[in-house]
Amino acid sequence: MKPTRPAILLGLALATGALSYGAVDLWLTRGTPPGVPVLAPFVLLLLAVVALSTGLSLRTRFKAQRERRRDARPVDPLTAARAVVFAKASSLVAALIAGLYGGYGLYLWMHLDNDARREQAARCGFSVAAAVLLILAALFLEKVCRVPEDPDEPGGTTGAAPR
Repeated sequence: MKPTRPAILLGLALATGALSYGAVDLWLTRGTPPGVPVLAPFVLLLLAVVALSTGLSLRTRFKAQRERRRDARPVDPLTAARAVVFAKASSLVAALIAGLYGGYGLYLWMHLDNDARREQAARCGFSVAAAVLLILAALFLEKVCRVPEDPDEPGGTTGAAPR
């Protein structure tokens, strides 16, 4: 599995934002678009905290193993693989959510004619900020779980992603 590139996440968010902006504009010709859930930014923040705490924990355990400390608890390879899958999925989904709420919020921000739209635009802004924090935490977790290069092998790597 290759490391997630931030440029891909940015492109995904921008494309989703453009589609979201157009969809909201179209939806308003047919009726009222759906509201932004109040808990959306809180759920994203919770996932960001989980990703960050997992990354910090694994980084500490990997460091203890590299230093060959006696109290070092080994990291199960399956646990590290699950953490990488969680990080990759979280960053991709957070980029989609950032684009979705970013496009919706941009449309609402350009048409602030009542209090309900202002409230929805604020929720969209908080959701985008929380999604960006989740992306950053997921990229950190993914970086922590990379396999280091093996200088003993021909070619210099173990087949893992380069640092």
